[in-house]
Amino acid sequence: MPAKSVTGPAATGGKYKTGASSKRIQSRSSKAGLQFPVGRVHRYLKHHAKSTTRVGAKAAVYTAAVLEYLVAEVLELAGNAARDFKLKRILPRHLQLAIRGDDELDLLVKATIAGGGVIPHIHKQLLEKGKKAPASAQPSK
Repeated sequence: MPAKSVTGPAATGGKYKTGASSKRIQSRSSKAGLQFPVGRVHRYLKHHAKSTTRVGAKAAVYTAAVLEYLVAEVLELAGNAARDFKLKRILPRHLQLAIRGDDELDLLVKATIAGGGVIPHIHKQLLEKGKKAPASAQPSK
């Protein structure tokens, strides 16, 4: 029986298999259709959980999906604020306006944003022009 002469990475075995049975390595993020790293979120969850607490695999996927949704929401609102100022770059001011302008995000984010400034607000009584006293209150001549 003649010996087979195989050269290259496929000769050593391991992850470089050839043929129909070879599977492409796929991350958990791509399996879930996310941009956020599911593996890293899982590692952080395990590290910050109590030593007796187990962290399931689906918990990392769910947490990464929630984080990705929140980031997308904030970036969309901040991008709209930047567009209103005719800028192409999102600044801390735009993040501040986006978060404080949305009721739900304002409840969620209680942090001070460095360089965000303040929210423009003028009290309604200051906007009213000086009212004259009623005619009955003025003394008659």
